Amino acid sequence: MNRIAQTLSALMLMAVALSTVNAQQPPRKPRIDDTIKANVYADNSFKLYINGELVAVDSVAFVPHNVVSVDVLPAYPMTIAAMGIDNADPKTGMEYANTSIGDGGFILKFGDGTVTNASWKAKKFSWGPIDGDMKNPRVESIPVPDDWFTVQFDDSNWPNAKEYTEEEVGPKEPYFEHDFTGAKFIWSDDVKLDNLVLFRTFVKSPPDGKERPDFRGLAEVVPQGGGGGRQGGGGRQVGGGNGSQKPPR
Repeated sequence: MNRIAQTLSALMLMAVALSTVNAQQPPRKPRIDDTIKANVYADNSFKLYINGELVAVDSVAFVPHNVVSVDVLPAYPMTIAAMGIDNADPKTGMEYANTSIGDGGFILKFGDGTVTNASWKAKKFSWGPIDGDMKNPRVESIPVPDDWFTVQFDDSNWPNAKEYTEEEVGPKEPYFEHDFTGAKFIWSDDVKLDNLVLFRTFVKSPPDGKERPDFRGLAEVVPQGGGGGRQGGGGRQVGGGNGSQKPPR
């Protein structure tokens, strides 16, 4: 083996060794600056899942309309699933004591550039009053799959979402106080009669191109330090003033 081949072989062995060491090293603790901001507005409410985990629930089921803004820890590829809920009587599909037909609307923007638009999947699961008949109102529904929010769920046969304008949805004041630039209001084909709509999308990599650590699986390892900020009560050492350890309570 000549010197060039020997050198290349040695470099390859070093690269393998370094990758093995890095793979064995526990990840650091995530910091708040590892998170991204998620702004979500729904008419009337929503549930939001990321990679199969529930991360946000609209705290106001009907009115006043509010924006839910939370910090989330992303991991790519990222599956986002959301349930959009228009407040409607389950038997008539109407609201305000069965006096009117409401409308829906869902919009989302993440700090990594992820936004709602017509590329999302959207499928209705409850709708009414059928044909807009307010004199003899009735509702039709189909069962919601138990695993609709999971990563492995197959949504390939779901239709794409339909985009709606601000004028069509009519968002209230809190919406305008948050950043939804670039995002579109989405719903199923009928923003007035469809009352329960499920949404899904797949984000292969960060839209803003920024690389971010993957902190999945931290519950199974002991992460390194570096969480940042002041240490909370969970990180304090149990012990007396003289250094003697006190038994846990």
